Amino acid sequence: MPLKKQPRTTSLRIGTGDDIHRLARGRRFVLGGVEISFEKGPVGHSDGDALAHAICDALLGAAALGDMGQHFPDSSPRWRNASSLGFLRHVRKLLDTAGYTVLNIDATVGLERPKLAPHVPRMRKKLAAALGIEPRQVSVKAKTAEGLGPVGLGQAIRAGAIALIELRA
Repeated sequence: MPLKKQPRTTSLRIGTGDDIHRLARGRRFVLGGVEISFEKGPVGHSDGDALAHAICDALLGAAALGDMGQHFPDSSPRWRNASSLGFLRHVRKLLDTAGYTVLNIDATVGLERPKLAPHVPRMRKKLAAALGIEPRQVSVKAKTAEGLGPVGLGQAIRAGAIALIELRA
């Protein structure tokens, strides 16, 4: 009789998140919890912070706790114009209850304009504070789309994130 293999387990979990929002004139531009002066902003039920949304989904996915739509449905008036940093704080509590610690976040924002480099240090601080971790545990990178697609044409903002979490012993 062959031996039955035991599943290999680890305390580390990884998740990915991705978000995209149309940009429209007259909307506030909030990214990573930082308000940036610009003529357009993301269209969304909440503040439209694509970076925070991608990070939320990455963390929820890593812990197998669903997705943003499940926890913050856009059909709920409770989340109308809500701060996405509040979403991150809520996700952190869900992770804590499930026994997970956030180890690090690596995120990339796709956007033609405005240039994000001057705002990245504040974004890292705000995101880290909402997650109860250090800014050195949060990476935020900005890329253009070289004029291609909705991001490249200045019609949208896209963000992707990877999260590494660990089950506490």
